[in-house]
Amino acid sequence: MNQISFITYLASKLNIDEERILSIQQNCIVKEYKKDEFLLRSNEYCKHIFFVEKGLLRQYSIDSKGKEHILHFAPESWLLADRESTFFNQPSKYYIQALEDTRVTMIDDVSFKKMEEDIPNFSDFNQRMLHNNIRSLQNRIMMLLSENAEERYLQFTTTYPDVLLRVPQLMVASYLGITPESLSRVRKELANKNMNR
Repeated sequence: MNQISFITYLASKLNIDEERILSIQQNCIVKEYKKDEFLLRSNEYCKHIFFVEKGLLRQYSIDSKGKEHILHFAPESWLLADRESTFFNQPSKYYIQALEDTRVTMIDDVSFKKMEEDIPNFSDFNQRMLHNNIRSLQNRIMMLLSENAEERYLQFTTTYPDVLLRVPQLMVASYLGITPESLSRVRKELANKNMNR
């Protein structure tokens, strides 16, 4: 759990001088949320992109039967938003909730546009982030369509190496699209395979 500010994150990714960093900081809001607090609820409008400085978020929906479906986890140094709501001004279908005491930097659409104007290479950087997000979602769709429970679990441990110990198994199962019982079976089978090596 490495804590990092949005400014430090940007400085590590882009060649930015100190003056520009200070101007970016003025356009961002840093906010703290307690465990279980909501940053966004379904049918609200998502006005910000959230950069996780410390803590852990989850983005999920609830279906008509009341079942939760987790789309993303966002640990430290991850960005999370409902892009459809933020950029297309649609009511959100999702909840974003803090799973731990969490500090985020909140960046609105206007601030993102200002960064694109003021910071060399930010537009390219933002496009790379967007393409990474699209790639991640495509991989997630293929995982759910074509991989078995064990393959999904192994992919989860690669994508979120430190999240496994920070969330209940019920949430991991929800993200993987399997039952908690299936998850327990997969973990037991993997443990047995590792013992027999």
